[in-house]
Amino acid sequence: MTSTRILESEQIERKIQRIARQIAEEFINAQKIHLICIAGNGVPVGNRIGTALQNICDVDIAMSTLKMNKSAPLDMPIVLSSDLSNLSGAEVVIVDDVLNSGKTLMYAVHHILSAGPKRVATAVLVDRIHRSFPIRADFCGLSLSTNLKEHIDVTISDEWNEKDEALLKD
Repeated sequence: MTSTRILESEQIERKIQRIARQIAEEFINAQKIHLICIAGNGVPVGNRIGTALQNICDVDIAMSTLKMNKSAPLDMPIVLSSDLSNLSGAEVVIVDDVLNSGKTLMYAVHHILSAGPKRVATAVLVDRIHRSFPIRADFCGLSLSTNLKEHIDVTISDEWNEKDEALLKD
């Protein structure tokens, strides 16, 4: 298996800062933004976006984690770490590390929609552009056209770390 580094630590940090600025611009009139992080690498990506947002704007940031079985979302319940009813009429951004087929984000959005939010957007660090489901990333660090045999492996921590990276593996 060969690996190609597609993002280094500094590049990841710049992309997270850019995503945060785009979210701040898009949600400029929001009083509060709920960042819903997909369990796994979506959590550190979301935490870093949340920190960046707090540094550039005065909006209140609420952080939650959404746990689900990514390979078979219907086999286990989808669980949100905060009360789903708090999202009624709320501005929500769902965050994950990589957008592959769109299945994970599609099920996450479906779950969040049951609460009746005002708006739902999606943010990912890397978008592979392979869609099996009709969903897209509203905020994206890197769009990369890959083949179906390739895999993106992201290593990321809650705070900037020189070991953070994204690898393309085939």
